[in-house]
Amino acid sequence: MLQHIFSHTPLYVWAILGFLVYRGVLASRAREVSLRKLCIIPLVMLVLSLSGVYGSFGLAGSAPFAWLLGAVAGAALAWTLADPRKIVAIPARASVQRPGSWLPLILMMSIFCMKYAVAVTLAIAPATAHASGFSVPVCLAYGGFSGIFLGGLLRTVSAYRAVQIESRGQTRRGNAPQ
Repeated sequence: MLQHIFSHTPLYVWAILGFLVYRGVLASRAREVSLRKLCIIPLVMLVLSLSGVYGSFGLAGSAPFAWLLGAVAGAALAWTLADPRKIVAIPARASVQRPGSWLPLILMMSIFCMKYAVAVTLAIAPATAHASGFSVPVCLAYGGFSGIFLGGLLRTVSAYRAVQIESRGQTRRGNAPQ
């Protein structure tokens, strides 16, 4: 049965998996990242998450509300747990120095595997899409994963902006930042 499932998986799904693994391994190392590149994974995760909700459950009923609740909770969690002191802003290059972490890879693989498992479940038992005992937890999780990525991004951008504003203030007073 697994061979049948894997053989019917479109090739683009494996390309997405490869991209996510690549980005997750990159995130495991301390590195300087431009603000633009910093937005890529949260946006990819947002698209995967919302496409999972829309494609599996539609936008009617409790699915979008469960997703939104999960996203808000995930964003609040990421905002609270992220330590802005570990983020070094480099306004001159519109980038930040971030510590390495395996957590993004774990989160990306979790949402990928969950989306894959939901697609397989719904292909085998399509009526499951109408069971709130299935759709609500799935949408909460989709939203939670997206929220964690978005909350982390917002926390990083907030830390960057704080340094940027501080350096502008020092420059105006004639005290160039060291």
